[in-house]
Amino acid sequence: MSLKEKITEDMKAAMRAKESERLATIRLLTAAIKQREVDERIELNDEQVLSVLEKMIKQRKDSITQFEAGGRQDLADKEKAELIVLSAYMPAQLGEAEVQAEVQAAVAQTGAAGPQDMGKVMGVLKGKLAGRADMTAVSAIVKATLSK
Repeated sequence: MSLKEKITEDMKAAMRAKESERLATIRLLTAAIKQREVDERIELNDEQVLSVLEKMIKQRKDSITQFEAGGRQDLADKEKAELIVLSAYMPAQLGEAEVQAEVQAAVAQTGAAGPQDMGKVMGVLKGKLAGRADMTAVSAIVKATLSK
């Protein structure tokens, strides 16, 4: 079952169970997926759906930070609830040791010698780790590795 099919099935289950908040979040996700499909005139595959999910998760995290800084805990709580629902569709996250191993392999594969080669290494890792690791953290690890 593709990720899009799973999302659709979960939406139906949320409707049957009358879980209005979960249903609203899943509808936001399906709307974002459909919008991208219409804009690009393509049918999204699982990898592209994951990129939509990553974008939405990043937006939620940014919103939570802003709402908490502004003293709007009620809105931050709503965003956190949406974040939990969206995160359920992401693949299992890699541990730091696994990310380190991937970074070392990518550095060896590209023959990167220093910080100027960071783009090459990140290009290799983006395809491998998309959705399975926080790319901001991966970038920091790559930078530290290449600076040695």
